[in-house]
Amino acid sequence: MVAATGIDPGDGAGCRWAAVRHADDHIHIIATLVREDGRRPDHHRSGKRAQAECRLIEKELGLHQVAPGDGTASKRPTSAERHKAEREGRERPASEELRETVRRAVAGATSEEEFFDRLAAAGLLIRKRVAPSGDLLGYKVALPDNRNGQREPVYYAGSTLSPDLSLPRIRKRWSGDAPRQGADTPSDQATGPAPSGPATARRRTAAAAWQAVLVIDNGEDGQVAAHVAAAGEVLDALAKTSAAHTRTELRQAAAVFERATRSHIKAEHGHDRALRQAARDLVYSGPALGRGEDGATTAMAIDMPFFLVTAAAHWHAKKEHAQQAAAAREAAEHLRTAYQTAASIPMRALYQRGRRLSQPLRHQQAARLRAAAPELAEQILAEPGWHALAATLADVESTGHDPATLLAEAAGRRELGTAGSVSDVLVWRLRRMADLPADASAMPDHTIAAATGGRAVRPSPSRDERPGKVR
Repeated sequence: MVAATGIDPGDGAGCRWAAVRHADDHIHIIATLVREDGRRPDHHRSGKRAQAECRLIEKELGLHQVAPGDGTASKRPTSAERHKAEREGRERPASEELRETVRRAVAGATSEEEFFDRLAAAGLLIRKRVAPSGDLLGYKVALPDNRNGQREPVYYAGSTLSPDLSLPRIRKRWSGDAPRQGADTPSDQATGPAPSGPATARRRTAAAAWQAVLVIDNGEDGQVAAHVAAAGEVLDALAKTSAAHTRTELRQAAAVFERATRSHIKAEHGHDRALRQAARDLVYSGPALGRGEDGATTAMAIDMPFFLVTAAAHWHAKKEHAQQAAAAREAAEHLRTAYQTAASIPMRALYQRGRRLSQPLRHQQAARLRAAAPELAEQILAEPGWHALAATLADVESTGHDPATLLAEAAGRRELGTAGSVSDVLVWRLRRMADLPADASAMPDHTIAAATGGRAVRPSPSRDERPGKVR
């Protein structure tokens, strides 16, 4: 290590140095910065050279190999910050808590006023840096209870928390919110608070995430970088508005994916409007309750960002962004766990409805599956989720759609190879494409519909079941 960093290159006239064992798991190297021959050592870019030597040592000794960095990562808390957090009983250093809070404030925001209002609502202390002209140049934030020895708040600049949280970098995101000339601007992408509830916001998020996957597959690098950064905002917004049973995994997914949102490829903001609007819709629609339609659409919303994050991991790997690719893969695993939690109840209900389908109807759905996706059919038929997919195909038909056409389209979309359950993925894709309720209880039972020639009807209530009857 001392040779790699230029402290003592082995020419007999290097700097004097000593290695001190500081704890069981690390040492410190202390060195003078004057060689024995009186010259200064060559320690230009010694940090990068030290990291390169570490990678070689890891291979030589069979250690865990750390992904090489590219200088775009957030600054890690210092040992002093970590020790202070331990003394004060904090779960994590103040800088990490501030970084997460600021990132959530950025998610879907469209102006400085809105951004600073969110920071204030989160309970942070804010100090703005203003030029003599009155122009705002930057900002610092602090936790009210994080004080120094003089009992003064400890402020952190946005750029100190993360390179992309400086005010100029945040403004670049907002500069892309105005519609680009000649661009298609759907009416539901208008900037502003979402007028709908959590379920609709989550449906829009799933749709926006799917379009973003197509961009990551086929877009220019600048467009892809913008969509990956906006995907981070969507994850922050999902974590902020999620129900308690999925909140921990979603927060971890958002925190981990933060590393994947930055690289040396310059993002071309403006192409990512749909994703940023989806993040805004999530924030303004409020928290989901985690049950009924809200809970089912949460599973739908997590399902598509999972594929978006997976696509981002593939893109980073192709560009040899090792740390970003590793972060995206880790975030995908957290999303997979969150999905399994969110989907357990709605998928169980769909499974039970599928099991109640008449045998001729089940055979009909299996035939449609084999015709629409012959290469996946046998795998799907062997999955427990097949019954939920069969019920969904019956729902699709009952609402006037062609189930074979929609199934072929849903199965033709990419990334099914990374799915834990292909049938689950197709269920949510079909229910979103056909605009079906995500909550199975909102649809009629198809055992009844099949017996009545396809008409979805319910039996008349008995006298004891009619409204107003006390049993």
